[in-house]
Amino acid sequence: MTPATTFGPEDVALTVVVVVLLAASALLALAETALVRMSRAKAKGLADDGKRGAKVLLRLTDDPQGFLNPVLLLVLICQLVVATLVGILAVRWFGAWGVAAATVFEIVIIFVFAEAVPKNWAVHHPERAALLSAPFVSAVVRFWPVRMVSKGLIGLANLFIGHSGGYMGSLVTESELLAMADVAVEGDVIETEERALIHSIIEFGDTVVREVMVPRTDMMTIAADVTVEVALDLALEAGRSRLPTVEQQIDDVIGIAYTKDMIRIVRAGQGDEPIGPHVREAHFVPETKRVSNLMREMQSDKFHLAVVVNEYGGTAGLVTLEDLIEELVGEIVDEFDVEETPVEQLPGGGLRVSARLPVDEVNDLLDAHLPTGAWDTVGGLVFDLLGHVPVAGESVTSDGLRLVVDQVNGRRIERVSIEPSAATSRSAAAPDGR
Repeated sequence: MTPATTFGPEDVALTVVVVVLLAASALLALAETALVRMSRAKAKGLADDGKRGAKVLLRLTDDPQGFLNPVLLLVLICQLVVATLVGILAVRWFGAWGVAAATVFEIVIIFVFAEAVPKNWAVHHPERAALLSAPFVSAVVRFWPVRMVSKGLIGLANLFIGHSGGYMGSLVTESELLAMADVAVEGDVIETEERALIHSIIEFGDTVVREVMVPRTDMMTIAADVTVEVALDLALEAGRSRLPTVEQQIDDVIGIAYTKDMIRIVRAGQGDEPIGPHVREAHFVPETKRVSNLMREMQSDKFHLAVVVNEYGGTAGLVTLEDLIEELVGEIVDEFDVEETPVEQLPGGGLRVSARLPVDEVNDLLDAHLPTGAWDTVGGLVFDLLGHVPVAGESVTSDGLRLVVDQVNGRRIERVSIEPSAATSRSAAAPDGR
């Protein structure tokens, strides 16, 4: 069979169809890459900025599965039809060699101009590509034959893979948000302090009251039978605006004595009366309560201090609104606070820390993996590892770190030094094992 040498009207029509389908395939490939990479949050930001086509883009990102399957189907159809038509034309023009010519043409042209070029451009210009392709894709997915065919084929595929759930790719996890904040700092989009605040806000929802409360051993309380004048002197000397009031012991909290109430009572000439009848109602919260829920409760019920109770109903500590705010913005030191450095750098690369410092913070500071469990603090970890009340100078090793008890007050650990253990130091000095 002699190949045709003339370029007739039919060949012209087929060539035009091939070019149009290649262009459509390129646009759809660009749309696929741009829209899949576009998050709903980013689309909303573009819509808030009034970008042209952003509202259509936002509607598409609300239902990624609604546009992705039709787009993939149309890309496949365009490329298959192009391959078929190019094969027909090549056989007409080159005879038996037409198959090889068509194969080379399809690999080069379809890959370069219908896949690589548009997708790479979309990767480097995601916003422009998404805004450009959103109106076209929106019109395509509204065309009911395309929508119905793609749904039918996806339903057929689900019969084989046993999947019937929706698309979950638009969900953003906490770890992804934290990673985005880290990347934003590296790109000078946000400041380091802003990243720290973002981390604090995200971690705030997972924090429980036990982690931020003042433990019962640090609580300052007054007895219900002391006079108002004595209680006021104690509050002013300590710089406290509120003091828990107890009957017999710290587990019998009957209310909260307010300094402003005591001042008013003393000025009225009733300073020699017992403080007990003048206290306000105390709010009690379990130590496992989420601090985010407690903050909302403090805002709605208008109280600034709560007594924390354990599972047995005993007093575990107290928590204030300031404690919750400090969990977000860091330590707040006023003129009445005795500032104590929670972390001191040691010459050998170790740390001297307060025993109340959370283990998670130490792990972050030293890039370590000290164990966590029923305890939250470094002091609790040392107690668990030793199994008894330590004396100053005792030490224990965990995760290649030596924890030395520096200071003990009664049965309470005050300060702990954390430094690489001797075995770890020798290993670091001789990495080849000699």
